[in-house]
Amino acid sequence: MVRTLIEIHSGAILGHMLKLEQLSFDVKEEKGTKKILSNINLTVDDGKFVVVTGPNGGGKSTLANLIAGIERPASGSIFMEGHDITDMSISERAKNGISFAFQQPVRFKGIRVLDLLRMASGRNLSFGDACEYLSEVGLCAKDYINRELNASLSGGELKRIEIAMVLARGTKLSIFDEPEAGIDLWSFQNLIQVFERMRERNKGRIIIIISHQERILKIADDIVVISEGKIIRKGSRDEVLPELLGTVSAVDMCKKFYEGGRR
Repeated sequence: MVRTLIEIHSGAILGHMLKLEQLSFDVKEEKGTKKILSNINLTVDDGKFVVVTGPNGGGKSTLANLIAGIERPASGSIFMEGHDITDMSISERAKNGISFAFQQPVRFKGIRVLDLLRMASGRNLSFGDACEYLSEVGLCAKDYINRELNASLSGGELKRIEIAMVLARGTKLSIFDEPEAGIDLWSFQNLIQVFERMRERNKGRIIIIISHQERILKIADDIVVISEGKIIRKGSRDEVLPELLGTVSAVDMCKKFYEGGRR
């Protein structure tokens, strides 16, 4: 279960792979400093599939960027398996088992899908092993293994190749920032199936997805709702999802909790 931190022993809590303590992030503007995230406290247990949702501009993607090391917090700490990774670079965090999938995957002219999977895995994958990763994300391996990551690939194809890359890395923590962005309905349906398989086969690893999509929320173990830079609700899917679906929109739900109904 996702829950706030209550007590720390020697910098780690057994079973908590990821822990955020009093995490804040600001940006400087002409009129002063704007608070994007404020004192975020969160722990995520091993093996959990967590979806972070909430209104646009609430700080969801910023939180993902902070965990991955793309941004640095103004204050607070990030722990991975009891180790403080707050000051680690994005490359250091990658070496320590964190993967990040962007909203818009990067295209690499001249690099084949096979090359990318080999780089992601850190070993000289055989043709057969690489094909297995592509099959896991619903792509016909023989049609993609030697293709370049260029403009000939659709947004949905790139998303699934990026997920195959994450699978090849086999990291402890995988973060997906709005994977549904920029893809069509057919590609989205395939994407849901990929995430369902990832959840079913998840063994001791954490998957965090930033998303507004109900179908992704429905396959979560736990849901975290962020609004105006604060966590206003968190708990199991069965606890949180009915509240989200019982309102006109997630924004209405966020207002309800933010204005005095928070738990």
